Amino acid sequence: MSFIHDDFLLETKAARLLFHTYAAPQPIIDYHCHLPPKDVAEDRRFANLFEIWLEGDHYKWRAMRASGIDERFCTGSADPYDKFLAWAGTVPQCLRNPLYHWTHLELKRYFGIDDLLNEKTAQSVWERANEKLKTSQLSAKGILGKFCVKAVCTTDDPADPLTYHETIAASGLATRIYPTFRADRVMDPHQPEVFNPWIDRLAKTANVHIAKLQDLLDALGKRHQAFHDFGGRLSDHGLDQAYAADCTDDRARAIFDKARAGTPATADEREAFASYLMVFFGRLDAEKGWTKQLHLGARRNANTRGLKKLGRDVGYDSIGDLPQVDSLGRYLDRLEQENALPKTVIYSLNPADNYAFATMIGNFQDGSVAGKIQFGSGWWFLDQKEAMEWQMNALSNNGLLAHFVGMLTDSRSFMSYPRHEYFRRVLCNLLGREMENGELPNDEAMIGALVEKICYKNAERFFGLQL
Repeated sequence: MSFIHDDFLLETKAARLLFHTYAAPQPIIDYHCHLPPKDVAEDRRFANLFEIWLEGDHYKWRAMRASGIDERFCTGSADPYDKFLAWAGTVPQCLRNPLYHWTHLELKRYFGIDDLLNEKTAQSVWERANEKLKTSQLSAKGILGKFCVKAVCTTDDPADPLTYHETIAASGLATRIYPTFRADRVMDPHQPEVFNPWIDRLAKTANVHIAKLQDLLDALGKRHQAFHDFGGRLSDHGLDQAYAADCTDDRARAIFDKARAGTPATADEREAFASYLMVFFGRLDAEKGWTKQLHLGARRNANTRGLKKLGRDVGYDSIGDLPQVDSLGRYLDRLEQENALPKTVIYSLNPADNYAFATMIGNFQDGSVAGKIQFGSGWWFLDQKEAMEWQMNALSNNGLLAHFVGMLTDSRSFMSYPRHEYFRRVLCNLLGREMENGELPNDEAMIGALVEKICYKNAERFFGLQL
């Protein structure tokens, strides 16, 4: 039997029934990812296994560095095949790391390859995969069709034009591709060298001269409307923690003017300015019926030398340990008091906060939408079997799993769609085990309907995307 077989991760008869009958047939709504819209618009064809699999994967780079692999084989100038060989030699060292599961699930689903990847099998895997990559089924658009992806919500900077989304929309692609509004750089008045060029780009894209704070708000509102016009219905914020400091209009104007003049905001000023904008963004989302996403708890760019040498998003981030709950509660309450709290998905990168987040969402359910405030799926370091179960257990014990909107890829790679399958197997194994233990009713139809909802139907209902 191959390592990745039909009943992979499914320990019981009930789990196997739930997965094969109810989970596996469901299509995918990838409501949060980092796929480049350019690749979809141009229907990118990947020249080799390195391009589609290793080109921007910081998960793999971290594992390779930990195995003593030189940086030139990770982000450096080594030949693509040599980089692949370095990864193949690392894979056997990844036993019990989710990378081992993902690697072989991806080889199986994309290329039909059952071999365990290592230095001995590397050349054969490379040659067979590259041959399959020549087919249209594994182009960017072909992959979306192959995995029955109904909708993809990319992550987009409002300072960037939506040119590629326009091209995709006109192409007749069956998978709907929508932009997600993510304005993280506007939170950086403490870094004028980053903040001011971004403001200038926003001004150009929005065609708004930005001289004062109100101009900035007008430009952001204009871009928010542009995303809406393209079918976007989600925003996203990648934050170390929720911002909930008090900030008047006058103080926000003063901080903005200071940063535009080239003087960095203090830590307190940055928190106040970000808090001011997060309320503004909440109002925009609520007015249009959008869903807000809050990704909380990352400790980003911990390695200063690595950041200076290689830049952001190359594997020098980890789980943070900042206090989250009080500021998150204040932020949600501030919007609630204004009747401006949108549908919201909150993701925790620190599992120590799982029960706090799972209980916090219950404070702001208002009966208007089932699961209006969501505790999101395991994210980043937590999108693996153990932590997926932690998240679902916390949600089940303190809320309603029945309204959970399920999994997302949160990935830059077109090779990540088996993560939905992985999640579905974990979900069905959890429920199937409890059915056989007598902790859940042995009612196939009832539990099967729950599986269908979590895998697809809840997301279809909740996000309001045009499918």
